[in-house]
Amino acid sequence: MSEKLRFENANGNTLAARLDRPDGESPCAFALFAHCFTCSKDLRAAGAISRALTRHGIAVLRFDFTGLGESEGEFADTNFSSNVEDLIAAADHLAEHHEAPRILVGHSLGGAAVLQAAQRLDSVQAVSTIGAPYDPEHVTRHLEDAVADIKENGEARVRLAGRTFTIRKQFLDDLAATKMEDTIRTLDRALLIFHSPVDQTVGVNNAAKIFQAAKHPKSFVSLDDADHLLTDRSDAEYLGVVLGAWAEKYVDRSASEPETPDGDVVTRTEGAYRTEIQAGRHSLVGDEPEGVGGDDEGPTPYGFLLSALGSCTGMTLRMYADRKEWPLDEIVVRLSHEKVHAEDCEKCDTDQGQVDCIEREIEVRGDLSDAQRERLFEIANKCPVHRTLLSEVDVSSSLRTRSDTQ
Repeated sequence: MSEKLRFENANGNTLAARLDRPDGESPCAFALFAHCFTCSKDLRAAGAISRALTRHGIAVLRFDFTGLGESEGEFADTNFSSNVEDLIAAADHLAEHHEAPRILVGHSLGGAAVLQAAQRLDSVQAVSTIGAPYDPEHVTRHLEDAVADIKENGEARVRLAGRTFTIRKQFLDDLAATKMEDTIRTLDRALLIFHSPVDQTVGVNNAAKIFQAAKHPKSFVSLDDADHLLTDRSDAEYLGVVLGAWAEKYVDRSASEPETPDGDVVTRTEGAYRTEIQAGRHSLVGDEPEGVGGDDEGPTPYGFLLSALGSCTGMTLRMYADRKEWPLDEIVVRLSHEKVHAEDCEKCDTDQGQVDCIEREIEVRGDLSDAQRERLFEIANKCPVHRTLLSEVDVSSSLRTRSDTQ
Protein backbone atom coordinates (compact mmCIF):
# COMPACT_ATOMS: atom_id res chain seq x y z
CA MET A 1 0.00 0.00 0.00
CA SER A 2 1.66 3.18 -1.18
CA GLU A 3 0.47 6.75 -1.52
CA LYS A 4 2.03 9.88 -2.94
CA LEU A 5 1.98 12.99 -0.76
CA ARG A 6 3.56 16.42 -0.49
CA PHE A 7 4.69 18.63 2.38
CA GLU A 8 6.52 21.93 2.75
CA ASN A 9 10.02 22.37 4.07
CA ALA A 10 11.27 25.28 6.17
CA ASN A 11 11.85 27.41 3.06
CA GLY A 12 8.34 26.93 1.71
CA ASN A 13 9.33 24.51 -1.03
CA THR A 14 6.94 21.62 -1.64
CA LEU A 15 8.69 18.27 -1.34
CA ALA A 16 7.38 15.16 -3.08
CA ALA A 17 7.14 11.99 -1.01
CA ARG A 18 5.82 8.46 -0.98
CA LEU A 19 4.42 6.74 2.10
CA ASP A 20 4.60 2.95 1.98
CA ARG A 21 2.36 1.15 4.47
CA PRO A 22 2.05 -2.46 5.59
CA ASP A 23 -0.70 -4.27 3.73
CA GLY A 24 -3.72 -5.20 5.81
CA GLU A 25 -2.64 -3.77 9.15
CA SER A 26 -1.96 -0.55 11.00
CA PRO A 27 1.75 0.34 11.15
CA CYS A 28 3.49 -0.58 14.37
CA ALA A 29 6.00 2.23 13.73
CA PHE A 30 7.06 4.79 11.13
CA ALA A 31 10.48 5.08 9.50
CA LEU A 32 12.02 7.92 7.50
CA PHE A 33 14.30 7.14 4.53
CA ALA A 34 16.91 9.60 3.16
CA HIS A 35 18.21 8.89 -0.35
CA CYS A 36 21.77 9.24 -1.63
CA PHE A 37 23.43 12.37 -3.05
CA THR A 38 21.69 13.50 -6.30
CA CYS A 39 19.43 10.39 -6.18
CA SER A 40 15.68 10.30 -5.54
CA LYS A 41 13.07 8.53 -3.49
CA ASP A 42 12.33 6.30 -6.51
CA LEU A 43 15.74 4.64 -6.64
CA ARG A 44 15.02 0.92 -6.99
CA ALA A 45 17.07 0.08 -3.89
CA ALA A 46 15.01 2.53 -1.82
CA GLY A 47 11.82 0.83 -2.94
CA ALA A 48 13.13 -2.65 -2.11
CA ILE A 49 14.25 -1.57 1.35
CA SER A 50 10.95 0.17 1.99
CA ARG A 51 8.94 -2.91 0.98
CA ALA A 52 11.03 -5.08 3.28
CA LEU A 53 10.28 -2.81 6.24
CA THR A 54 6.55 -2.81 5.49
CA ARG A 55 6.61 -6.61 5.72
CA HIS A 56 7.66 -6.09 9.33
CA GLY A 57 4.70 -3.77 9.94
CA ILE A 58 6.74 -0.56 9.60
CA ALA A 59 5.48 2.30 7.42
CA VAL A 60 8.18 4.18 5.48
CA LEU A 61 8.20 7.77 4.27
CA ARG A 62 10.74 8.40 1.49
CA PHE A 63 10.97 11.78 -0.17
CA ASP A 64 12.97 13.82 -2.65
CA PHE A 65 15.31 16.43 -1.17
CA THR A 66 14.88 20.02 -2.38
CA GLY A 67 15.59 20.41 -6.10
CA LEU A 68 15.72 16.67 -6.79
CA GLY A 69 13.19 14.24 -8.23
CA GLU A 70 9.70 15.70 -8.06
CA SER A 71 10.43 18.21 -5.30
CA GLU A 72 10.40 21.97 -5.78
CA GLY A 73 13.37 24.29 -5.30
CA GLU A 74 16.79 24.75 -6.83
CA PHE A 75 19.39 22.11 -6.15
CA ALA A 76 22.08 24.79 -6.47
CA ASP A 77 20.66 26.52 -3.39
CA THR A 78 20.86 23.41 -1.23
CA ASN A 79 23.61 21.97 0.93
CA PHE A 80 24.11 19.27 3.54
CA SER A 81 22.49 21.39 6.26
CA SER A 82 19.41 21.99 4.10
CA ASN A 83 19.12 18.23 3.58
CA VAL A 84 19.03 17.81 7.36
CA GLU A 85 16.34 20.50 7.56
CA ASP A 86 14.31 18.65 4.91
CA LEU A 87 14.52 15.53 7.08
CA ILE A 88 13.23 17.49 10.07
CA ALA A 89 10.34 18.79 7.94
CA ALA A 90 9.51 15.23 6.85
CA ALA A 91 9.57 14.05 10.48
CA ASP A 92 7.30 16.94 11.47
CA HIS A 93 4.87 15.95 8.72
CA LEU A 94 4.75 12.38 10.01
CA ALA A 95 4.25 13.56 13.58
CA GLU A 96 1.40 15.87 12.56
CA HIS A 97 -0.48 13.50 10.27
CA HIS A 98 0.49 10.02 11.48
CA GLU A 99 3.14 9.32 14.12
CA ALA A 100 6.64 10.66 14.73
CA PRO A 101 9.33 8.43 13.19
CA ARG A 102 11.08 5.94 15.42
CA ILE A 103 13.55 4.73 12.80
CA LEU A 104 15.81 6.72 10.44
CA VAL A 105 17.50 5.11 7.44
CA GLY A 106 19.96 6.96 5.20
CA HIS A 107 21.81 5.94 2.05
CA SER A 108 25.24 7.47 1.28
CA LEU A 109 25.17 11.21 2.09
CA GLY A 110 21.63 10.58 3.32
CA GLY A 111 23.21 8.34 5.96
CA ALA A 112 25.28 11.22 7.28
CA ALA A 113 22.15 13.38 7.21
CA VAL A 114 20.09 10.98 9.35
CA LEU A 115 22.91 10.83 11.90
CA GLN A 116 22.68 14.62 12.19
CA ALA A 117 18.87 14.73 12.20
CA ALA A 118 18.52 12.06 14.90
CA GLN A 119 19.98 14.44 17.48
CA ARG A 120 17.00 16.75 16.96
CA LEU A 121 14.25 14.12 16.91
CA ASP A 122 13.36 12.78 20.35
CA SER A 123 11.07 10.12 18.86
CA VAL A 124 13.91 8.32 17.07
CA GLN A 125 15.09 5.12 18.73
CA ALA A 126 17.18 3.55 15.97
CA VAL A 127 19.31 4.76 13.05
CA SER A 128 20.73 2.83 10.11
CA THR A 129 23.27 4.01 7.54
CA ILE A 130 23.98 2.46 4.14
CA GLY A 131 27.30 3.19 2.45
CA ALA A 132 27.55 6.45 4.40
CA PRO A 133 30.62 8.70 4.53
CA TYR A 134 32.14 9.42 7.93
CA ASP A 135 32.80 12.99 6.80
CA PRO A 136 30.23 14.66 4.46
CA GLU A 137 33.13 16.56 2.86
CA HIS A 138 33.96 13.20 1.26
CA VAL A 139 31.48 14.25 -1.46
CA THR A 140 33.98 16.80 -2.83
CA ARG A 141 36.20 13.93 -4.02
CA HIS A 142 33.61 13.20 -6.69
CA LEU A 143 33.52 16.76 -7.96
CA GLU A 144 37.04 16.30 -9.36
CA ASP A 145 38.44 19.37 -11.15
CA ALA A 146 35.25 21.34 -10.56
CA VAL A 147 36.26 22.13 -6.96
CA ALA A 148 38.83 24.67 -8.11
CA ASP A 149 36.32 26.30 -10.46
CA ILE A 150 33.70 26.46 -7.72
CA LYS A 151 36.09 28.12 -5.28
CA GLU A 152 37.33 30.58 -7.90
CA ASN A 153 34.04 31.44 -9.64
CA GLY A 154 31.55 30.77 -6.89
CA GLU A 155 29.85 27.94 -8.78
CA ALA A 156 30.34 25.38 -11.55
CA ARG A 157 28.34 22.92 -13.61
CA VAL A 158 29.18 19.35 -12.59
CA ARG A 159 28.08 16.09 -14.18
CA LEU A 160 27.10 13.45 -11.63
CA ALA A 161 25.42 10.10 -12.27
CA GLY A 162 24.72 11.07 -15.87
CA ARG A 163 23.09 14.41 -15.01
CA THR A 164 24.40 17.95 -14.74
CA PHE A 165 24.05 19.97 -11.55
CA THR A 166 25.10 23.44 -10.47
CA ILE A 167 27.28 23.30 -7.34
CA ARG A 168 27.96 26.54 -5.49
CA LYS A 169 30.70 27.49 -3.07
CA GLN A 170 28.29 27.61 -0.15
CA PHE A 171 27.75 23.86 -0.68
CA LEU A 172 31.47 23.18 -0.21
CA ASP A 173 31.69 25.55 2.74
CA ASP A 174 28.78 23.84 4.46
CA LEU A 175 30.35 20.39 3.99
CA ALA A 176 33.65 21.63 5.39
CA ALA A 177 31.92 23.08 8.45
CA THR A 178 30.11 19.84 9.30
CA LYS A 179 31.96 17.69 11.81
CA MET A 180 30.54 14.26 12.49
CA GLU A 181 32.64 12.77 15.27
CA ASP A 182 30.80 14.46 18.15
CA THR A 183 27.45 13.79 16.46
CA ILE A 184 28.15 10.07 16.18
CA ARG A 185 29.72 9.79 19.63
CA THR A 186 26.67 11.38 21.30
CA LEU A 187 24.06 9.73 19.07
CA ASP A 188 22.54 7.79 21.99
CA ARG A 189 20.45 5.61 19.65
CA ALA A 190 20.83 2.07 18.39
CA LEU A 191 22.95 2.13 15.24
CA LEU A 192 23.15 -0.36 12.37
CA ILE A 193 25.82 0.25 9.71
CA PHE A 194 25.65 -1.37 6.27
CA HIS A 195 28.63 -1.06 3.93
CA SER A 196 30.20 -3.01 1.09
CA PRO A 197 33.92 -3.79 1.36
CA VAL A 198 34.23 -3.16 -2.40
CA ASP A 199 32.33 0.15 -2.46
CA GLN A 200 34.25 2.31 -4.94
CA THR A 201 32.27 5.47 -4.18
CA VAL A 202 32.51 5.59 -0.39
CA GLY A 203 35.25 3.32 0.93
CA VAL A 204 34.50 0.84 3.70
CA ASN A 205 36.99 2.65 5.95
CA ASN A 206 34.20 5.21 6.44
CA ALA A 207 32.05 2.52 8.07
CA ALA A 208 34.97 1.61 10.34
CA LYS A 209 35.31 5.23 11.51
CA ILE A 210 31.57 5.56 12.15
CA PHE A 211 31.57 2.29 14.09
CA GLN A 212 34.58 3.28 16.19
CA ALA A 213 33.11 6.68 17.03
CA ALA A 214 29.68 5.29 18.00
CA LYS A 215 28.77 3.84 21.36
CA HIS A 216 26.78 0.65 21.90
CA PRO A 217 24.30 -0.61 20.89
CA LYS A 218 25.93 -0.64 17.45
CA SER A 219 26.21 -3.27 14.71
CA PHE A 220 27.94 -3.62 11.36
CA VAL A 221 26.76 -5.73 8.40
CA SER A 222 29.02 -6.30 5.40
CA LEU A 223 27.25 -6.14 2.04
CA ASP A 224 29.83 -8.46 0.49
CA ASP A 225 30.20 -7.63 -3.23
CA ALA A 226 27.44 -5.00 -3.50
CA ASP A 227 28.08 -1.74 -5.34
CA HIS A 228 27.38 1.68 -3.83
CA LEU A 229 23.90 2.11 -5.34
CA LEU A 230 22.85 -1.50 -4.65
CA THR A 231 21.96 -1.96 -8.31
CA ASP A 232 21.70 -5.74 -7.86
CA ARG A 233 18.18 -6.23 -6.54
CA SER A 234 19.22 -9.18 -4.39
CA ASP A 235 21.64 -6.92 -2.45
CA ALA A 236 18.91 -4.37 -1.70
CA GLU A 237 16.46 -7.09 -0.70
CA TYR A 238 19.01 -8.79 1.56
CA LEU A 239 19.69 -5.46 3.23
CA GLY A 240 15.96 -4.90 3.69
CA VAL A 241 15.46 -8.30 5.32
CA VAL A 242 18.29 -7.74 7.80
CA LEU A 243 17.20 -4.16 8.50
CA GLY A 244 13.61 -5.23 9.11
CA ALA A 245 14.62 -7.96 11.54
CA TRP A 246 16.89 -5.53 13.42
CA ALA A 247 14.21 -2.82 13.52
CA GLU A 248 11.74 -5.25 15.13
CA LYS A 249 13.50 -4.68 18.45
CA TYR A 250 12.69 -0.98 18.38
CA VAL A 251 8.97 -1.04 17.57
CA ASP A 252 6.00 -1.57 19.83
CA ARG A 253 3.64 -4.08 18.27
CA SER A 254 1.12 -3.73 21.07
CA ALA A 255 0.07 -0.42 19.49
CA SER A 256 -1.36 -2.09 16.39
CA GLU A 257 -3.51 -5.13 15.78
CA PRO A 258 -2.97 -6.84 12.43
CA GLU A 259 -6.01 -7.49 10.29
CA THR A 260 -4.53 -10.86 9.32
CA PRO A 261 -5.61 -13.16 12.19
CA ASP A 262 -3.34 -15.93 13.39
CA GLY A 263 -3.81 -18.88 11.05
CA ASP A 264 -4.95 -16.74 8.11
CA VAL A 265 -2.73 -16.01 5.13
CA VAL A 266 -2.62 -13.09 2.67
CA THR A 267 -0.45 -13.22 -0.46
CA ARG A 268 0.51 -10.51 -2.96
CA THR A 269 2.11 -11.34 -6.32
CA GLU A 270 3.76 -8.52 -8.29
CA GLY A 271 6.07 -8.55 -11.29
CA ALA A 272 6.89 -12.10 -12.38
CA TYR A 273 6.21 -14.82 -9.79
CA ARG A 274 7.69 -13.35 -6.62
CA THR A 275 4.94 -13.50 -3.98
CA GLU A 276 4.95 -11.84 -0.59
CA ILE A 277 3.18 -13.94 2.01
CA GLN A 278 1.77 -12.65 5.29
CA ALA A 279 0.91 -15.57 7.58
CA GLY A 280 -0.45 -13.94 10.72
CA ARG A 281 2.47 -11.86 11.96
CA HIS A 282 5.04 -13.75 9.88
CA SER A 283 6.39 -12.56 6.52
CA LEU A 284 7.58 -15.04 3.88
CA VAL A 285 8.46 -14.94 0.18
CA GLY A 286 7.53 -17.49 -2.47
CA ASP A 287 8.81 -17.71 -6.05
CA GLU A 288 9.47 -20.02 -8.99
CA PRO A 289 12.88 -21.25 -10.23
CA GLU A 290 14.75 -19.21 -12.81
CA GLY A 291 14.22 -21.99 -15.35
CA VAL A 292 10.50 -21.21 -15.54
CA GLY A 293 10.77 -17.42 -15.46
CA GLY A 294 11.06 -16.76 -11.74
CA ASP A 295 13.93 -15.33 -9.71
CA ASP A 296 14.20 -18.24 -7.24
CA GLU A 297 13.87 -15.89 -4.26
CA GLY A 298 11.77 -18.27 -2.21
CA PRO A 299 10.20 -21.74 -2.13
CA THR A 300 7.68 -22.73 -4.79
CA PRO A 301 4.03 -23.32 -3.79
CA TYR A 302 4.73 -27.05 -3.63
CA GLY A 303 7.83 -26.26 -1.60
CA PHE A 304 5.58 -24.60 0.97
CA LEU A 305 3.20 -27.58 0.83
CA LEU A 306 6.03 -29.99 1.62
CA SER A 307 7.28 -27.59 4.30
CA ALA A 308 3.83 -27.66 5.92
CA LEU A 309 3.78 -31.45 5.95
CA GLY A 310 7.35 -31.75 7.20
CA SER A 311 7.00 -29.19 9.98
CA CYS A 312 3.64 -30.63 11.06
CA THR A 313 5.17 -34.11 11.19
CA GLY A 314 8.04 -32.90 13.36
CA MET A 315 5.80 -30.93 15.71
CA THR A 316 3.39 -33.84 16.11
CA LEU A 317 6.18 -36.26 16.99
CA ARG A 318 7.70 -33.77 19.43
CA MET A 319 4.37 -33.29 21.25
CA TYR A 320 3.79 -37.04 21.48
CA ALA A 321 7.32 -37.84 22.67
CA ASP A 322 7.18 -35.07 25.29
CA ARG A 323 3.91 -36.43 26.67
CA LYS A 324 5.43 -39.90 26.86
CA GLU A 325 8.70 -38.48 28.26
CA TRP A 326 10.66 -40.34 25.59
CA PRO A 327 14.30 -39.33 24.86
CA LEU A 328 13.62 -37.90 21.40
CA ASP A 329 16.41 -35.45 20.56
CA GLU A 330 15.65 -34.45 16.98
CA ILE A 331 13.29 -35.20 14.10
CA VAL A 332 14.50 -34.85 10.50
CA VAL A 333 11.91 -35.14 7.71
CA ARG A 334 12.94 -35.25 4.04
CA LEU A 335 10.25 -34.77 1.42
CA SER A 336 9.91 -34.70 -2.34
CA HIS A 337 6.97 -34.26 -4.71
CA GLU A 338 6.24 -35.26 -8.28
CA LYS A 339 3.29 -35.82 -10.56
CA VAL A 340 3.11 -39.29 -12.12
CA HIS A 341 0.72 -41.04 -14.43
CA ALA A 342 -1.93 -42.81 -12.39
CA GLU A 343 -1.27 -46.07 -14.18
CA ASP A 344 2.30 -45.99 -12.86
CA CYS A 345 1.21 -45.49 -9.24
CA GLU A 346 0.92 -48.84 -7.46
CA LYS A 347 -0.77 -47.40 -4.33
CA CYS A 348 -3.30 -45.12 -6.07
CA ASP A 349 -7.02 -45.86 -6.27
CA THR A 350 -7.37 -44.47 -9.79
CA ASP A 351 -5.66 -45.32 -13.06
CA GLN A 352 -6.80 -42.19 -14.90
CA GLY A 353 -4.79 -38.99 -15.47
CA GLN A 354 -1.99 -37.90 -13.17
CA VAL A 355 -1.67 -38.10 -9.42
CA ASP A 356 0.51 -36.25 -6.91
CA CYS A 357 3.08 -38.41 -5.17
CA ILE A 358 4.83 -37.21 -2.02
CA GLU A 359 7.75 -39.18 -0.65
CA ARG A 360 8.41 -38.62 3.06
CA GLU A 361 11.41 -40.04 4.91
CA ILE A 362 11.33 -39.64 8.69
CA GLU A 363 14.42 -39.87 10.89
CA VAL A 364 14.06 -39.82 14.66
CA ARG A 365 17.22 -39.28 16.66
CA GLY A 366 17.72 -40.15 20.30
CA ASP A 367 18.16 -43.10 22.67
CA LEU A 368 14.92 -44.74 21.58
CA SER A 369 13.90 -48.39 21.57
CA ASP A 370 12.76 -50.09 18.37
CA ALA A 371 9.21 -50.14 19.72
CA GLN A 372 9.30 -46.41 20.40
CA ARG A 373 10.60 -45.71 16.90
CA GLU A 374 7.82 -47.79 15.33
CA ARG A 375 5.19 -46.02 17.43
CA LEU A 376 6.53 -42.61 16.38
CA PHE A 377 6.34 -43.69 12.75
CA GLU A 378 2.66 -44.55 13.28
CA ILE A 379 2.01 -41.20 14.97
CA ALA A 380 3.58 -39.34 12.03
CA ASN A 381 0.64 -40.37 9.86
CA LYS A 382 -1.71 -38.72 12.35
CA CYS A 383 -0.29 -35.23 11.96
CA PRO A 384 -3.08 -32.75 11.01
CA VAL A 385 -1.58 -31.70 7.67
CA HIS A 386 -1.09 -35.33 6.63
CA ARG A 387 -4.73 -36.06 7.45
CA THR A 388 -5.87 -32.96 5.57
CA LEU A 389 -3.97 -34.02 2.46
CA LEU A 390 -5.62 -37.45 2.52
CA SER A 391 -9.14 -36.19 3.28
CA GLU A 392 -11.70 -34.48 1.08
CA VAL A 393 -10.93 -30.77 0.94
CA ASP A 394 -13.38 -28.08 -0.13
CA VAL A 395 -11.90 -24.76 -1.30
CA SER A 396 -14.45 -21.95 -1.48
CA SER A 397 -13.34 -19.02 -3.68
CA SER A 398 -14.77 -15.57 -4.35
CA LEU A 399 -13.69 -12.67 -6.53
CA ARG A 400 -13.14 -9.43 -4.68
CA THR A 401 -14.62 -6.53 -6.62
CA ARG A 402 -12.83 -3.25 -7.27
CA SER A 403 -15.16 -1.42 -4.85
CA ASP A 404 -14.11 -3.83 -2.06
CA THR A 405 -10.48 -2.67 -2.34
CA GLN A 406 -11.09 1.08 -2.36
